[in-house]
Amino acid sequence: MLSFALNFAFVAFGFTLLLALSRLLKGPRLADRLLALDTMYINAMGLVLLLGIKGLMVDSGVRSFYFELAMLIAVLGFVSTVAGARFLARGDAIE
Repeated sequence: MLSFALNFAFVAFGFTLLLALSRLLKGPRLADRLLALDTMYINAMGLVLLLGIKGLMVDSGVRSFYFELAMLIAVLGFVSTVAGARFLARGDAIE
């Protein structure tokens, strides 16, 4: 049952990545594109976490690489979203 749930989650996250990519490309405004990029970061982090869970199912050894990579994606995504929002609000990202 867990294998089916993981496969379904992979498909769902992949589909939402495609939807966010279409919004990133079409976007009409820059704020829409920034939100689509933020959504893509979150979905990429979810996919990496799913890979880590699937790796734990296959091999009983802990695969901390996937979880550390997800943490790195989360931090970079947060920082880039804050910088993008500051740029949209003020016109500069760094003071």
